[in-house]
Amino acid sequence: MQTRTLETGVGLFILAGMLALLMLALRVSGLTVSTNGDTYRLYAYFDNIAGLTNRAKVTMAGVAVGKVTAIDLDRNSYTGRVTMELEKRVDNLPTDSTASILTAGLLGEKYVGISVGGEEEVLKEGDSIRDTQSALVLEDLIGKFLMNSVNKAKEE
Repeated sequence: MQTRTLETGVGLFILAGMLALLMLALRVSGLTVSTNGDTYRLYAYFDNIAGLTNRAKVTMAGVAVGKVTAIDLDRNSYTGRVTMELEKRVDNLPTDSTASILTAGLLGEKYVGISVGGEEEVLKEGDSIRDTQSALVLEDLIGKFLMNSVNKAKEE
């Protein structure tokens, strides 16, 4: 009897450990078990998306308020179109709000940060954020710095 109780306890402990690992994997990957139906869709157009992925966070003042659901190329303007699902609790975004692609931490995870504007009109389902700031590409900055250094050396 005591062996059976011990085996049951070990089995429950292993099951709890596997559930904890599953929850951790879902949390790290950005996937969720439940879907929140009270969201609305906004679009933003960027010249350079550089590393932004589906399921990336959308934040306001550092608080996650949504996620990126799709990234595609706008064939008319040749810019990247980002589709975002935002929670209904932030359904009062002014029309002059800005969206920027930002980098979190040392690993370089990209996310969209929204800065609130001051207009009285608000964005509705399917509207676009017009004022955007593209991703900062480290390779471009290094190239500009090196080219500037080479040009200064040639002038001297």
